[in-house]
Amino acid sequence: MPVVRHARMKRLPDLLAAWSIAVWVGGLWAIGYLAAPVLFYNLDDRALAGMLAGKMFAVMAWVGIVCGTWLLLFRFMRFGGGALKQVFFWIAALMLLLTLAGHFGIQPVMARLKEAALPTDVMESLFRDRFATWHGIASAVYLVQSLLGLALVARQSSR
Repeated sequence: MPVVRHARMKRLPDLLAAWSIAVWVGGLWAIGYLAAPVLFYNLDDRALAGMLAGKMFAVMAWVGIVCGTWLLLFRFMRFGGGALKQVFFWIAALMLLLTLAGHFGIQPVMARLKEAALPTDVMESLFRDRFATWHGIASAVYLVQSLLGLALVARQSSR
């Protein structure tokens, strides 16, 4: 019996890693390229659509932080220092860094611009151009993350 239990325990980290990849990358694509565009297409109130999309992106950032951290720890536990020689590890690390930069760097700047524009919508204020620039940067970061996510899926079983 102990051998069976040990085999199950060893599989649990592998299962958690696979789920982390699925949730993180699937969530990035579902929120960024399905849910957010649907909101903007179907809601007449663009400020409301932006607020709802922003909340979903914030949730995805926390999902990415948790999943990315787990994937890096998992690779260190499984491969030790050899993890640093794996493309998978560096893709996950870059995705995590982009998530952190977006959530703790770019998003707060955008939130401050929205707040400074009140009571007017930021896109109808003097801050429109600055907000549009930061939104473009956030979108580019998200696109890079999403594409790296596809690479992560493709490399998940590699060393």
